[in-house]
Formats: sequence, structure tokens, C-alpha cells
Amino acid sequence: MNCVILDDYQDCARSYADWSSLPQVTIRFVHEHLEGQDLLAVLHEADIVVAMRERTTFSAQLFDQLPLLRLLVTTGMRNAAIDLDAALSHGVVVTGTPGIPTPTGELTWALILSMARNLTQETDGLRNGGSWQQSVGVDLAGKTLGLLGLGNIGLRVAKVGHAFAMNVIAWSPHLTAERAQAADVELVSRDAIFVKSDFLSIHLVLSPSTRHIIADRELSLMKNTAFLINTSRAGLLDTEALIHALRSHQIAGAGLDVFDIEPLPSGDILRSLPNVLATPHLGYVSQDSYRCFYKGALEDIQAWLKGTPIRVLSGT
Repeated sequence: MNCVILDDYQDCARSYADWSSLPQVTIRFVHEHLEGQDLLAVLHEADIVVAMRERTTFSAQLFDQLPLLRLLVTTGMRNAAIDLDAALSHGVVVTGTPGIPTPTGELTWALILSMARNLTQETDGLRNGGSWQQSVGVDLAGKTLGLLGLGNIGLRVAKVGHAFAMNVIAWSPHLTAERAQAADVELVSRDAIFVKSDFLSIHLVLSPSTRHIIADRELSLMKNTAFLINTSRAGLLDTEALIHALRSHQIAGAGLDVFDIEPLPSGDILRSLPNVLATPHLGYVSQDSYRCFYKGALEDIQAWLKGTPIRVLSGT
């Protein structure tokens, strides 16, 4: 059998699991992002594919062109880029892997702290011989941290906010007062979280009901000194509305780890706006996270080869 591991950008997948335990499977590691005919050329003889999160879209059209594919493993237990109904109709088993919530929460704080203290501007200036102390940072103590979503990652971000003596508030469509109180977080209304937040961090699941949950109206409610952080999913934000808000200084800045198109095109304006701190979807890119993902993918393949697939994902 042939297995293709896609989008192994750092050429590290082979070191995070014992692939030699699959002697009956020939494994190919692909280090660049492929689309169109280039993707088909790599996948046309694959019986098994391991996809890293939502880097590659598996549409009904793509499944039509992969008659040999029988197992598709995605890292994590959600992947909006896979048409699960189409997979089922093509006889493809789709499985997920365990994940850990810590890396994304940690990156969220890296973005918050970097924006608050203008670290990119200051370190670039220091490296390039610029002025000494070019900016005045923003204190976190006493400021309001707004969390749009209080799930596993949101809860971890809230704990750090408390450690920085911030006032932590939250809202999501299904958040209850009891759950917020248990986390020592104030539940506020949907409008209030935009009005009150000095730092607003997004931790929602992307769904039809939450797509573009932040658009022109929501951004207009925010303080012009406020920062927006998105380490969740790009589709939660109306990107054009965000660009307008950043260009007009309607908000102070944005820390972004997720984008509508990934990898982000070289000429995209989000790469060059001075009040944007952008990272290349690093939220889940950590040693422990990759170890968990690829070990889980190996377990999925082993179970499927034995005829007892685990962690099977289903559509509607």
C-alpha cells in the first residue's frame, strides 16, 4: 500500500512517529503545499493519506479523482476542509487524531504580549540599528481581556489573563453564566464584549452560524485602542472588514495566525500592514502537538489495516 503524508512543511513528520512499524506500507512525505494537478500527481496512487489540519481541501471533485484512496487521516478531530459526505459516498474512511489545547493558547499570549509591547518594531529596530526605545507599551494589568468562546483553549487563555491581573469577560452563543462563573469570568452580551475589550481573542468553532461573526458592525463597536487576536479560524472574521478597520485605525491592531488562503500569498496586504502581527498558522505547531498528531495518525492506520478503524469522523 501507498501512504502520502501531506504538507510536512518542516520535514519533521518522519521523526514524530515510528513509521517503520508499517512495513507493508510505502510512505511518502511531501514538504511543500500542493494544489490542482500537482496534488493529483502525488495522490493518484495513494491508498492512505495523512492530512495536516486544513492545509489541503478534500472536496467531492478531488475524491472523484482518487479511486484508490481508502483511508484519509486528519490531524485533530475536526477538519472543515474535508467533505465527509463525499468521502463516505466514495468509500473512504476518514479518521482523526488526538490533539492538545496548550500550543494555541500559548501562541495567543505570544501575540498579545508582542503587540502590547511592540516587540516586532522594537526588535527590528535594534537589529537594524534604528532608534533606541521607539514606542511606549500598553500595560495588561487592569485592562479587559475579552474571550469570544470559552472552550478548552479559551479557558487556558483566561487563566493567564487572571495571572496578569486583567479583567476577563467572555461571550459565545452557548456560554452559560454557570460555566463563566466557574472560570471566574464575567459573562457579557455579544455587543458588550466588543465595546469593553482592550484585547479581544477569538476561540470559537467555525460553523455556518459563526462564519463572519465579526464584521463591520462588530469592529465598529470596538475601542480604537483595542487589539483583536485570532488564533482560531479565519472564517470567523470578515477579512475585508478587518482590513478596513486596520487601515482606518478603527482598532489599534490585530494579531493573526489564521488566514482565508494558506499559505498567505506573498503580496497579501496582511503581510505588510504596520498594525498587523501575522504568524504562519503556528497555533498547533509545537513538538508535543506534532508528536500527538503523528502518533495518532500511525495508530489510525494500524487500526484500519486490522479492520477495526478508530476515531472515525462522519458527516451529516
